[in-house]
Amino acid sequence: MSSLGPEATVLDALAQRIISDPDGAYLDFEGDGYSARAIDEKSNQLARALSDLGVAPGDRVATLLENSVTQVLAFFGTLKLGAIHVPVNTAYKGEFLHHQLADSGAKVTITQDDFSKRVFEVLDENLTELNAVVVTDLSKPAPTVKSISNRDIYDFGELINRYDQSASPAAVLVGPSDLACFIYTAGTTGPSKGCMLPHHYIVTLADQISRAWDRKPTDVILTPLPLFHFNAISICVVGSLIMGGSASIARRFSVSRFWPEVKRTGATMVSLLGSLAILIAEAPDHPDQTDHRLRLCAAAPMPPATDTAWGERFGCATFSAGYGLTEASLISLLPAGETNKLGAAGKPNNHEFLVRITDDSGNDVLPDSAGEIICQPVRPNIMSQGYWGRPDESAAVMEGGWFHTGDLGRIDAEGFLFFVDRKKDYLRRRGENISSFELERIFHGHPELVDLAVHSVPSELGEDEVKVTAVLAEGSTLSEEDLCQWSVERVPYFAVPRYVEFRTDLPRNPVGRVLKYQLRDDGVTPVTWDREASGMKFERR
Repeated sequence: MSSLGPEATVLDALAQRIISDPDGAYLDFEGDGYSARAIDEKSNQLARALSDLGVAPGDRVATLLENSVTQVLAFFGTLKLGAIHVPVNTAYKGEFLHHQLADSGAKVTITQDDFSKRVFEVLDENLTELNAVVVTDLSKPAPTVKSISNRDIYDFGELINRYDQSASPAAVLVGPSDLACFIYTAGTTGPSKGCMLPHHYIVTLADQISRAWDRKPTDVILTPLPLFHFNAISICVVGSLIMGGSASIARRFSVSRFWPEVKRTGATMVSLLGSLAILIAEAPDHPDQTDHRLRLCAAAPMPPATDTAWGERFGCATFSAGYGLTEASLISLLPAGETNKLGAAGKPNNHEFLVRITDDSGNDVLPDSAGEIICQPVRPNIMSQGYWGRPDESAAVMEGGWFHTGDLGRIDAEGFLFFVDRKKDYLRRRGENISSFELERIFHGHPELVDLAVHSVPSELGEDEVKVTAVLAEGSTLSEEDLCQWSVERVPYFAVPRYVEFRTDLPRNPVGRVLKYQLRDDGVTPVTWDREASGMKFERR
């Protein structure tokens, strides 16, 4: 991987870039550009500030930040102390936010000023390890505060400017197996879990993707994907250190601004979700969609019609052949120089994983037969170390040294891997994993619901839409739209259900468990209420 050693850390990648290209373009945030040296120096300031706030090796620093240079500084500043970065989804509020702060045991939280109220609202005695909250602009919240619930509150700019940029924090030895960040995955039988990612896994994934895309030091990567997800961290922040070149990270996705940003940045590659690639392919022509430098659109899943549109309308090659999870990526990808089969996720990534398809007894199935996808890393520190604070669950998914994905797939006679279905009950909507368990816990708080299930319905953009199928209390006059409006203030915007259906009962098995597969099969019935068809609007915050 570039000139890095076989057991490199994220900090090794930063040090290499400082040596090879300290002052070249590295990261761009909608016109605000930063070199690797600037990021290094600013993150030194933050690291020293965090150290003075009591952050030590192994401690956790949580962030609630939109795409910005502050998120990148928090990432590197935390890692320089041997601490662990915990990026929280910016749509989280209430119990969703409280759970991740409490579960991670964050010592410090860095939050955007317009999200700070959410953090202040969940500060309670259960957040025993949280000592300080750092706000990007403390002058904006009203009233300005200095402490809440015995936690110190700091202004980000004032805090880091106390320290000299040229002074590095006290040296901390960080190795390839040391944890770099927790990425929370959606829970299916319990709350979301913190997936523990070591340094070398992040570096390895960045290198894998760079090789699969044939990324060059002259490439410019453009993405609107959030830095609180693993994709943008590995591809843009770390990948640009390893391969050279630069990345432009938009604050959020916009169809109307996509092609102007491609032109402005000189992007040669774009990293999207499949649903976003569909929206761009189906949008009207834009004057900037010609005479650009874009040569690759990487997005998954990408339907054949979308793949064709990107080639014919935009003259841009596509890459959607890959399969992996936060716990282990990339389990499969398309080897360089090969042509993918329609609907395949490339071939098993034998450089990093042994891959098998097994039945419920753990036996290998015949070629082209469906079974659970399981994998085993071929060397240390190239996948997750399990789930934070959950040794039993961590051990359960690593049965016999093999990671059990919980997903169904098949490998054909030519070695191509095909994703079949999810064994899990989680949903995935426009790139966001959603815990049905956590959503159900919120909806059970409505006094007029007797019982309910949250489950998926296929989306016309790929992935899932959220549906709530519920049983009303006797005499209730609650409408579907009333319930949906009630949820807006309680769940992340992407988890607000599109569909609601009221029934007199839910289908169950003999022991009383709701049969979600039957509800999924029922899909959108003639009596299902559709938020989009109703015209209901809400603010995406």
